[in-house]
Amino acid sequence: MTYHFISFAVGFMADLLLGDPLGGFHIVVAIGKLISVLEHCIRKLFPKSKNGELCGGFITVLIVCVLSFGISWWICAVGYQIHWMLGIILESFLCWQCLAARSLYAESMSVYNALKRSDLSAAREAVGRIVGRDTAALDESGVSRACVETIAENCSDGVIAPLIFLAIGGAPLGVLYKAINTMDSMLGYKNDRYLYFGRVAAKLDDAANYLPARIAALLMTVAATMIGQDGPNAWSIFCRDRLNHTSPNSAHTEAVCAGALHIRLGGPSVYFGKIVTKPYIGDNDRPVEAEDICRANRLMFACTLLCFVIALLGKGAFLLC
Repeated sequence: MTYHFISFAVGFMADLLLGDPLGGFHIVVAIGKLISVLEHCIRKLFPKSKNGELCGGFITVLIVCVLSFGISWWICAVGYQIHWMLGIILESFLCWQCLAARSLYAESMSVYNALKRSDLSAAREAVGRIVGRDTAALDESGVSRACVETIAENCSDGVIAPLIFLAIGGAPLGVLYKAINTMDSMLGYKNDRYLYFGRVAAKLDDAANYLPARIAALLMTVAATMIGQDGPNAWSIFCRDRLNHTSPNSAHTEAVCAGALHIRLGGPSVYFGKIVTKPYIGDNDRPVEAEDICRANRLMFACTLLCFVIALLGKGAFLLC
């Protein structure tokens, strides 16, 4: 258990200081390739009907979950069997791969820097790498809003949720969560191709994020107060707007962020050339501006550090019992 404690801490610090290893192996990329191969093969085995695609999607989810958890558990087990230090190195690496705080910051700051240079075209391109909506027609406020939304949302499923799963079950459970989250991002669309095939993946992701999303929102509210943002308003908007999203989880941290910064998120957006009307989150106290990207990142890091400290204290207390 002490080794898992160390690996958890080392993996967190590696992500915070280094971010994603550029040009190197990344477990999410490997899981994504596995999902693509399985989808291609399994679609050929099942009929193109509602039940056939539901079954194919279920089989895909089952295989990805079993392999993701099983292989990561085997890697850690073999490492610790050979030598405890090798086990810590391997598990720390897997923990590092499960977290995305530094990469989220880096990608969002690319958007911010482009806006500060008054290069709207570059800002649209940069934000297009981290959001699913069409960005070609966004103005500066629209780009800033899209960026703030993805910081707030990914603070939950890209940082806080993995931290919680890593704290509870070490690297294997963290990798399993990343597999579930990756399947949702690749298969969980409500369009003709994935409406049935991706349904199990989407529902499993909803279940996996149900508690973490709400924990993240509570931590973010506390963090907002700690760094001098408007914590009481963050809590008020969270209580009012946390369900203003088609996903049961996505609006929780967005609502807190909107309240803390006194801005309005959500609303109509364009996806694949079609306008999608979504409820607003927060009050339109002022226009969203580029500086809100920095404010959202400060809130994200404060929430992340708070979650890490609580998790570390919890794991430490468990060790002492």
